[in-house]
Amino acid sequence: MTRKQKRLTVIGGGLAVLGLAAALVLFALQQKIAFFRMPSDIQASDIQSQSRFRLGGLVEKGTVVRGEGTKISFSVTDKIKSIPVTYEGILPDLFREDQGVVIEGGFSPTGKFIADSVLAKHDENYMPKEVADSLKAKGVWQEEGKKP
Repeated sequence: MTRKQKRLTVIGGGLAVLGLAAALVLFALQQKIAFFRMPSDIQASDIQSQSRFRLGGLVEKGTVVRGEGTKISFSVTDKIKSIPVTYEGILPDLFREDQGVVIEGGFSPTGKFIADSVLAKHDENYMPKEVADSLKAKGVWQEEGKKP
């Protein structure tokens, strides 16, 4: 084997190892990826597939209902469509009505969104970037903390 052939073999082997490593990482992350959607983006196929994703919007006024223990029900809206949500656990301190929220979970067979994590805003002027961008694109949310 010449020096050129040895060098090409080493380079080819290194590229094969890197390709295999990248494929394993992508395969492992495939199950953890959660896509972001707004309530008006939800289709009937999303409800039937029961896949996991992030749902973002505003907590609809008058829909927060506390149940037994740590169970809570509320609706997430983008002022166009509302999705009922059920969550069991401790909510963030800053969770309240008419504020931005991103929740992660999936639909139950009954069509209700079952959340397993809730992320709320962290100060007076902050709304999750994904939620703000989607609301702005729909013409529902205005700049500088002003709500529609």
